[in-house]
Amino acid sequence: MDIEIRHAPVFAVATVNLGPGEAVRAEAGAMMTMSPGVGIETGASGGFLKSLARSVAGGESFFTNTFTAGSEGGVVQLVTSLPGDIANIKLNGKMFVQSGSFLASDVDITVDAKWGGAKTFFAGEGLVLLSCSGTGDLLVSTYGAVDRFVLEQGQSITVDSGHVVAFADTVSFKIRRVGGIKSTMLSGEGVVADLSGSGEVLLQTRNLTALSGWVRAQVPTPSSN
Repeated sequence: MDIEIRHAPVFAVATVNLGPGEAVRAEAGAMMTMSPGVGIETGASGGFLKSLARSVAGGESFFTNTFTAGSEGGVVQLVTSLPGDIANIKLNGKMFVQSGSFLASDVDITVDAKWGGAKTFFAGEGLVLLSCSGTGDLLVSTYGAVDRFVLEQGQSITVDSGHVVAFADTVSFKIRRVGGIKSTMLSGEGVVADLSGSGEVLLQTRNLTALSGWVRAQVPTPSSN
């Protein structure tokens, strides 16, 4: 499987070139085009219970689509629901992906919902992170451009929690208020994530929560009459 990402960083398209018999698993609705001879099978990835956990708790589709190339290979193009980028992670182990950012993966990669406890609840990231484990290509989508770097042992960074996309399981993740009550309520930076340790980190340059707040502010409120 060979993947080319075009039109980044705003309207990214992932072109997945499949060899004979190769397959890629993608979120429902992610396919833009596919070549003749590519078969599509829709199912509950990992079984009913895992799919239910990913859908209800993880914010992902209950069903996923598996695209399998025929004897001559094939091409599938995948896109995101928000204007932004697509990052291809060459996974060999485990990474945690924020709810809603999983786009597609090699069929050998396991995607499961992982309870995140209060830290993700207060971060506005939902109640879970997606645990992606195995070996192969993992595609994640971002709102805005992707900012990708590696933390070295002993390094740390503080990030607005809405900008976190994915991080290696070797990176520690703690949520806290940016300051006191006044700062939390008025600074626009109420909750941050402290990332530390060593491993890869992916961030997005735009914040969906901030967009939601802006949209709500533009909606006219009913008059008292």
